[in-house]
Amino acid sequence: MKYSSILLLSLSLATGFASAGDNVTAGVGGALGGVLGSVVGQQIGGSTGSAIGAGLGGAAGGAVGANRHNRTEAAIGGGLGAAGGNVIGRSVGGSTGSLIGAAAGGGAGGALGNYMGDQSRHDDDNRRGYRGDRRDYRHGHGPRHHDHGRHRGWRHR
Repeated sequence: MKYSSILLLSLSLATGFASAGDNVTAGVGGALGGVLGSVVGQQIGGSTGSAIGAGLGGAAGGAVGANRHNRTEAAIGGGLGAAGGNVIGRSVGGSTGSLIGAAAGGGAGGALGNYMGDQSRHDDDNRRGYRGDRRDYRHGHGPRHHDHGRHRGWRHR
């Protein structure tokens, strides 16, 4: 009975992650990158290096996990979240708290940045009317600005 409930919980979590899409992968990438960057930075440069490493790692992890259209937003969110979480976690709980803070901040920042990038792109599409790759076509009147090789100027005789 105990194993079946653990299996059911694991499957439900896995399906939730699979259906959530890019936001979860950007969040997981930001969290893992923030923790790894924090550990490496701690070894190299102490607490300051830990914060810098968490920021760089969170940015890289958020960008890797995000949709290719939202990598910049996810990188900014993951980096700022991981660095901020690292600093706040260190003040609350020492070195272990800094790792937990970097993971939480990097995950939340990467996912939020990816989500905001999606919303911004959808807002742009809704505001100007989505044209896709048919920018040169006017409602069935064919292409504009093409002379089909005749190279006639504005005065054709």
